[in-house]
Amino acid sequence: MKFTKMHGTGNDYVYINCFKEEVSNPAELAIKISNRNFGIGSDGLILIKPSDVADCKMDIYNADGSLAKMCGNGIRCVAKYAYEYGIAKKEKLTIETFSGIKTLDLETKDNRVINVNVNMGEPKLNTKEIPVLYNKDNIINEKVLVKYEEYYVTCVSMGNPHCVLFVADTVNANVESVGSYLEKHEMFPEGVNVEFVQVINRGQIRMRVWERGSGETMSCGTGACASVVAAILNGYTDNKVEVEVLGGRLWIHWDKENNFVYMKGSAMEVYSGELSKEFAM
Repeated sequence: MKFTKMHGTGNDYVYINCFKEEVSNPAELAIKISNRNFGIGSDGLILIKPSDVADCKMDIYNADGSLAKMCGNGIRCVAKYAYEYGIAKKEKLTIETFSGIKTLDLETKDNRVINVNVNMGEPKLNTKEIPVLYNKDNIINEKVLVKYEEYYVTCVSMGNPHCVLFVADTVNANVESVGSYLEKHEMFPEGVNVEFVQVINRGQIRMRVWERGSGETMSCGTGACASVVAAILNGYTDNKVEVEVLGGRLWIHWDKENNFVYMKGSAMEVYSGELSKEFAM
């Protein structure tokens, strides 16, 4: 079974071209592949598949084998793969995900994709749509007690549920303890991704993220979008923001008039290889 490892701002996945390969048990394969000692090492597995409604479809599996609805960094890499490997050789692509069809504009040079701008769709703020079990229609700057500490949180869905916390600095943020606690909190029936956000100025924030099913990762595209939406709602930033993550930088624009969030960032191929029969079984 052939595979390609790619990353978007350090958020690394193993990609399999299901136009040519068949994966019978993707959840189990995701767990094996993601292991950084006994597998390839990644934040999960992404399958690139044929679609009846778009140029291709992506299925996303977290490192624990759970299915994700959307991956902002991953979809940029799918676009790069689709363009460079001939699945869809065009600079405007559509990709089907479990959170809808996304439109992507590709920036190319010398027949290679350099950056990708993704229309990530509308941010969902209603607690039922995120989903969050709460007695209000939305959670914007609401006080929550986490392990005897008070945090003010804002909850947003960008295809995945996100809980955004604003902190004094991300370096000393208790990401693992607070993130793992909130990920499985009863407030979030489908789990949640937790973002720790430091506001640098009105055009820049710094973010660390605890992803459900994967733990702390170098980056999270949907998390960067959710963090910018939360920062704007709380009056901290303007609507175009540079997001600094552990793996690089993303550029987020919330077009409030049309209520679409756009994300621009890089996509990188690391290497391609072939899984042994013993491993893939």
